[in-house]
Amino acid sequence: QVHLEESGGGLVQPGGSLRLSCKASGIILSIGVMGWYRQAPGKERDLVATIASSGTPNYGDSVKGRFTISRDNAKNTAYLQMNSLKPEDTAVYYCNARIRRWTQEVNDYWGQGTQVTVSS
Repeated sequence: QVHLEESGGGLVQPGGSLRLSCKASGIILSIGVMGWYRQAPGKERDLVATIASSGTPNYGDSVKGRFTISRDNAKNTAYLQMNSLKPEDTAVYYCNARIRRWTQEVNDYWGQGTQVTVSS
């Protein structure tokens, strides 16, 4: 089975920065779009950012200008650089990847999430 593991979350003060990583492991033929989503307690899971295999990014409106998504295809890893963090960024951040394990099957996989808390 494919496994996505996030890391880099934690507690940070408003205005601070964090860098999240998402590493995909397992039997993987190829990885398409990768992305970051977040979910605060009692709320729906929302798009943070996605990045195509070519490197083209897409961002949710609330994080534009503050967050940067990137990826290292050779390492099967996506990153999320988060700057100018606000308390409303507090959420569990989930990594998502569209992965082809064999030619007839492509699926979206999710990591277990990493907690980001922005508080004084």
